[in-house]
Amino acid sequence: MRSRLSQQLRGAVNRQRLLDTATRLIAVPSPTGEAGAVADCLTDLLRADGFTVERPPGGHPAAPAVVVRLGVAKPGRTLQFDGHLDTVHLPFVPPQVDGGHLTGSGASDMKGGVAAAVEAMRVLRDTTSLAAGSVLFTAHDLHEAPWGFGQQLDTLIRDGIVGDAVLLPEPLTDHLPIIGRGAATWKVIIRRPGVPVHEVMRPPDEPSVLAAGAALVMRLGQLQRTLEYRTDALAGSESVFVGQFHGGEIYNQYPQKCWLEGTRRWLPGTGRAEVEREFRQLLDQLAAETGTTIDAEFRFIRDAFHLPQEDPLVSAFQSAYEAISGRKLPIGPKAFVDDGNSFSGARGIAAITHGPRAGGQHTVNEWVSIDDLERVAHLYALTAALYCPAPLAISEVQMP
Repeated sequence: MRSRLSQQLRGAVNRQRLLDTATRLIAVPSPTGEAGAVADCLTDLLRADGFTVERPPGGHPAAPAVVVRLGVAKPGRTLQFDGHLDTVHLPFVPPQVDGGHLTGSGASDMKGGVAAAVEAMRVLRDTTSLAAGSVLFTAHDLHEAPWGFGQQLDTLIRDGIVGDAVLLPEPLTDHLPIIGRGAATWKVIIRRPGVPVHEVMRPPDEPSVLAAGAALVMRLGQLQRTLEYRTDALAGSESVFVGQFHGGEIYNQYPQKCWLEGTRRWLPGTGRAEVEREFRQLLDQLAAETGTTIDAEFRFIRDAFHLPQEDPLVSAFQSAYEAISGRKLPIGPKAFVDDGNSFSGARGIAAITHGPRAGGQHTVNEWVSIDDLERVAHLYALTAALYCPAPLAISEVQMP
């Protein structure tokens, strides 16, 4: 029966319709914070398809989110398809078909995946294969850091626009991610009194901001060695990373300030408040010892996440994947952070990141496989058909 259902859904995937949707979305520039026009484009596409579209602002009225609900009268679980419409701030590249690939800004990250999710929703509607339950489709802005930090999605989640489980078509294809580290960026500015002066005129009693910065690098190195003991077999260890160190304006100037910037990543079981408190305590101690003033921005991006393999979403997804490919998807880590971390961290909602084969993310050379867009549309539709009909167990009911 599962094989017959899979064949029915696969036959309903319309390659040209899917490609047209992805192409139209890519054709609208949408740097993070400015995705209103592409959200409007997606709304027009969905309404033309006969879907009822909601546009909740999610705290970002310049680009209200796009929400569609597809359900039947018989109750069951709600599976959410969620994607972001914004792209990183790079020169815009228009869409183009290049052999078996669709290229252009957002092709891989992640307008192609959004289009595949839309096609899955069309397939479910056209085949009436959703026996019970519902699909919730959401698309939004403010995903890509450092221009956005998931604020719009966080608001949608707080407002209850959320499913019982989530599929996210980010370009991760070769394994099923069941664990991932949380992430934050930090920027530290170290200052001393006075003004920048020539090195031979430097005040003897004023501290060196560069020496304090170098000491900070050493102490973060010591912290890194400690963090390496906090480890997971799949996700690796927690980390602190220094990516930039700047100070002075010329080779023989005694600078008045310097700044450093980097990241901090942590595993499930380590709280975000604990991570920030540990970092700031290190800075306070260094400032006291060096006589400098140290200010820090600690910007939370996403929390760590863990997906239990016994979750009903995993079972439905693996059953669907096996029906399509003949094998189950191996498990592994999620090296990056995405909106799946937000669902897990905010409400403990099961979230699987799985999208089409693609490349060039965060570059001007993005591409996505058109064949794999079809596969993902098929996979999402079949997963929903298997997951949604089962009634919610008491343990799955989301508490307000």
